[in-house]
Amino acid sequence: MAKKERPRPEKLSVYLYIPNIVGYMRVLLNCVAFAVCFSNKTLFSVLYFFSFCCDAVDGWVARRFNQVSTFGAVLDMVTDRVSTACLLVILSQIYRPSLVFLSLLALDIASHWLQMYSTFLAGKSSHKDVKDSTSWLFRLYYGNRIFMCYCCVSCEVLYIILLLIAKNQSENLLNVVVTTLTQISPLSILLALTLFGWSMKQTVNVIQMKTAADVCVLYDIEKQQKP
Repeated sequence: MAKKERPRPEKLSVYLYIPNIVGYMRVLLNCVAFAVCFSNKTLFSVLYFFSFCCDAVDGWVARRFNQVSTFGAVLDMVTDRVSTACLLVILSQIYRPSLVFLSLLALDIASHWLQMYSTFLAGKSSHKDVKDSTSWLFRLYYGNRIFMCYCCVSCEVLYIILLLIAKNQSENLLNVVVTTLTQISPLSILLALTLFGWSMKQTVNVIQMKTAADVCVLYDIEKQQKP
């Protein structure tokens, strides 16, 4: 007796997966947030951070309702990268030297793009599969959800804090950070905690970029050695 094939889902049904709808809401929230980022910093911060938190929600929903999709994963990553990039561009217009934030933007995009491409070359199903990495920090980041969450949240909260405490559009970054840290307050403690998580995230980004670049180079070498 012939085996019955599972019904193939319609293309539209994948677009309408619940986690993907959450993803569209994240995009909309970010659009509204950046539209008011200079006129209402508080509203921007609430909308931006809520959109960021929804990143964890759509992942849970996808697993809960068995609606994990490649489109959803790509939508998630693109939303994360674009929203962070936009915030870094805004901070580069407020603080000096602006090159600090533009360099962070380049590092963030380059490391994640290389990681995704190297995952494809290595034939892995997920860019988070780094069990074969020689870096303990890299393995810890992708292997421990709590540590990864701390680093990611620290980055976004740090950038939001920097936007909120800026008084004009020609601030010296180092002076603002040092002044805030020396004022013993809940804000200074939060800033210190986020700075540590942020530094861990940037270190991971550098390791990720170098590791992914090595995979691409090794792929080229193996390709050349084939008869």
